[in-house]
Amino acid sequence: MEIARPYLLFLGDVPDDLAAKTAYGIVDWRRDWCVGQLRLPGCQADAKLPDLDIAAAVHAGARTMIVGVVNPGGVLPEHWVGTIVTALEAGLDIASGLHMRLGDVPEIAEAAARCGRTLFDVRHSREKFATGRGTKRPGKRLLTVGTDCSVGKKYTALALEKGMRERGLNADFRATGQTGIFISGRGVSVDAVVADFISGAAEWLSPANDPDHWDVVEGQGSLFHPSFAGVTLGLLHGSQPDAFVVCHEPTRTNMRNVQHPLPTIQQVIDATIAAGSLTNPGIRCVGIAINTEKLDETSAKAICAETATTHGVPATDPVRFGVDGIVGRLIEAFAEE
Repeated sequence: MEIARPYLLFLGDVPDDLAAKTAYGIVDWRRDWCVGQLRLPGCQADAKLPDLDIAAAVHAGARTMIVGVVNPGGVLPEHWVGTIVTALEAGLDIASGLHMRLGDVPEIAEAAARCGRTLFDVRHSREKFATGRGTKRPGKRLLTVGTDCSVGKKYTALALEKGMRERGLNADFRATGQTGIFISGRGVSVDAVVADFISGAAEWLSPANDPDHWDVVEGQGSLFHPSFAGVTLGLLHGSQPDAFVVCHEPTRTNMRNVQHPLPTIQQVIDATIAAGSLTNPGIRCVGIAINTEKLDETSAKAICAETATTHGVPATDPVRFGVDGIVGRLIEAFAEE
C-alpha cells in the first residue's frame, strides 16, 4: 500500500477534537506530509493546519485526501460524499480509516473509476490471517493498554519507540489502527479483522525476531470497555507482550460513549496480567502513561508522582514529560534476559 503524499486532511463536520484524532495523529508525527485541512461548516475540530478548499490543496501539491476522523461504527456520513467526489474529480486519491469502505458508496466508486483515482481503505487488510496459536516465539514485545479508548495508547507507543531507540534498543512501532498505519506506513487495523483471527493477526504483526528486538505494539480499546474489549483481549493474547504500559486519562469518570465507569489503573494492571498470562506467564507492567492535557503543569506533575508512588512503576505524560523513566525501568527489568 503506497499512499501518495502530501496529504489534505478532511475533518468533515466532527463535533469535537477526539473525533478528529486520526488527523491530529498524522499532524503530530508527520506534519511535513500535510499541506492543509478541509473542514465543513460546523466542524468543532482544528488540526492547526491551513484551511484549504480542494482547488487550493491541489495547487499546493496535495496528492491524497485523507478522511482524518473516527466515529462510532466507522460510518461515512452521506453529506460528505459530494466533497469526496469533488476531490476525486480534482485529481486526488482518497484514503480512509473508517470501517465503511469507500468503494461501497456507488457515487465514490463511480467517480474513482471515471477519474482513474485510487481508493485506500486502510482498515481493511488484504492479508489472510491464521488463528492465533499462543506459542512462545523469540523476540520481545511491549503493548500499550488503557483504562479507556482514546487515552493515548498510540502516542505512548510512538514515544516509547523513539525513546527506546535513543537508548540504543532495537525497537519498532507496530501499528494496529488506521492512524498508526498512516503514520508508519505499515500495520494492520485489528478492529476490522474477523474476531476468530484477531490474535492471529497480532502474531503476524509481531513475529519471531532477534532475542534483543522489541516490537512496540499499539494498543486498542480497553479490557473494561463494553464496546471494544473483544478486540483488546485478542490483541493482548496475540501480541504476547513481555511488558505493558497502562495509559490513563485522569479527568474522566465514564468510559467514552458508554455509561460504564472508568476502571482504576490497578484494575487494568491486574486484568492485563491475568488475561495476558495465558500466552506469556512472564508479562509485567513497566510503567503508566498519563494523558495530562486537561491539567495544568503543577497538577500534571503531582498526579504523575502520586501514581508512580501508588503503583511502584514510573508514571509520566509521554508528550509533556517524555518516557525516560519507563524506558529505564524496561532496561532494568529485562537486563538479565
